Amino acid sequence: MEQRIVSSPDSSQQVVIFSPQGRLDITTAWQFRLRLQECIENTTPHIIVNLSEVNFIDSSGLTSLVAGMRDADKVQGSFKLCNVHPESKLVFEVTMMDSVFAIYESEEEALNAAPEPMTF
Repeated sequence: MEQRIVSSPDSSQQVVIFSPQGRLDITTAWQFRLRLQECIENTTPHIIVNLSEVNFIDSSGLTSLVAGMRDADKVQGSFKLCNVHPESKLVFEVTMMDSVFAIYESEEEALNAAPEPMTF
């Protein structure tokens, strides 16, 4: 999984962009969850998850994303998703999680968007 640090457009904060690949399911979600938690605690609470290479996500994967969003919220951070793979997008729609997460079409759009209030 690629992880990189970028600066916000106004250079006021660091943002970590995670780019998981393949499946975000019961076999990979726990490790992903730990990486999110470690990043929020030790690097920055501002997270973007690029899901363009995640072609399958299950309830464990959704749970890891919700946990990351809550962790970021606890420390006044931000948590955004972008480039949701078409096959994964259906899961967000069916579970109505597309109304819970801030979802953007591109990394650039997510990076430039003002922080949104978290709703859960």
